[in-house]
Amino acid sequence: MKKIFLCFSCIVAFVGFAQDDSNTTYKKRVLEATEIDVLFSYYNQDGIHAAVSGGDGTEELTDITSSLIVKMPIGEDDVLTVDVGISAYTSASSSNINPLDGDPNQPVSPYIASSGASRSDVLAHLTPSYQHSSDDRNTIWGVKGYISSEYDYFSLGLGGSYTRLFNEKNTEVSASAQVFLDTWNPQYPIELRGGFFDDRITGNGTYAPVFSSFENKNRNSYSLSLNLSQILGKRVQGSLFMDLVSQNGLLSTPFQRVYFGDRNDFFIDEFQLADDVERLPDTRFKVPFGGRLNVFASDMFVIRSYYRFYSDDWGINSHTASIEVPIKVSTAFTIYPMYRFYTQSAANYFYEKEVAVSTLDYYTSDYDLSAFDAHQYGMGIRYKDIFTSAKIFSYGLKTLDLRLNQYDRSDGLSSFIVTFGASFVAD
Repeated sequence: MKKIFLCFSCIVAFVGFAQDDSNTTYKKRVLEATEIDVLFSYYNQDGIHAAVSGGDGTEELTDITSSLIVKMPIGEDDVLTVDVGISAYTSASSSNINPLDGDPNQPVSPYIASSGASRSDVLAHLTPSYQHSSDDRNTIWGVKGYISSEYDYFSLGLGGSYTRLFNEKNTEVSASAQVFLDTWNPQYPIELRGGFFDDRITGNGTYAPVFSSFENKNRNSYSLSLNLSQILGKRVQGSLFMDLVSQNGLLSTPFQRVYFGDRNDFFIDEFQLADDVERLPDTRFKVPFGGRLNVFASDMFVIRSYYRFYSDDWGINSHTASIEVPIKVSTAFTIYPMYRFYTQSAANYFYEKEVAVSTLDYYTSDYDLSAFDAHQYGMGIRYKDIFTSAKIFSYGLKTLDLRLNQYDRSDGLSSFIVTFGASFVAD
């Protein structure tokens, strides 16, 4: 399954000084009490261009994710945050890493899920972070760690951030850097593993793929993020951002098949056997940059807009634009409709099924690297209890969030996601 790596951002908070009647200055805590966020999401997708089966096959996938985030004050200036989560998925696409262990009464097909071990997996992650604010709350620095593990992939990360506020906190400049050191446990398509034999193979000649296993099993990622945020007026706030991302190592996905146009086709029932797996360069450089503009149109409406341009040295250029309009319907409830548009060009190494030839150095049939447009529509609702009157043990309910999003891509992929979040604060 294609893993999509998510970028992290700094959490910035600031408070002012206050003075009592005796002129004794005191400093307010950055975080007054322990806060707990509980997050849950349900994701479902389907499509017809599974990369596991060379760009032709079911992309059906279901993922359930839950996370617990605990923010704890340490003295007046420091906050320790621990984010722990688990994600469990079931994928008809990845089940076809080995399509031969399905129901023996059904034909072997890229559109029929098998029932083997590759059908499901569990990803667990742990992200601890520490943040320190200066006495005047104009300087914030932090460090963050990351560790995650699943059956065929292990990731270890470390990052740091620095934020400086100027101009009576109307201007904010921040920088962050992260390193991820990842390791594959490669899972190759069953027909490309040593000793494979099946007397059901049909085709002209003898099945002899051009495959060789990957020697390098590491993937390293390095990123630098820069951000400038500015209050432009009483009702307008804007920000600009830029990221620099460099990757090296095994950037191919070991279980994604490729079929060549200059090789004979071989099948077991309806399932075509791989000529090779995708081969991509062992380096990649990415540069996304863009901005946000928030307009507080009235006490009831806020307009949040976003634009990002992305480019990399694999030939992909993309544009992302989104708008969200939170509408305050009461002191407790806010609804926020949203829309997002995305478009990208194809990578230099993308080929549809049986278009690439075996003499090429690099090739993939992963439609995530193809040219496509995408539309995402969503609606959310937030409940905010300013008095935290509802209690669970000694924690008061702060907010409840529910969001629904529909995503449609021009290559036939569609998905639906439901996310739910609840925030609690200690008394």
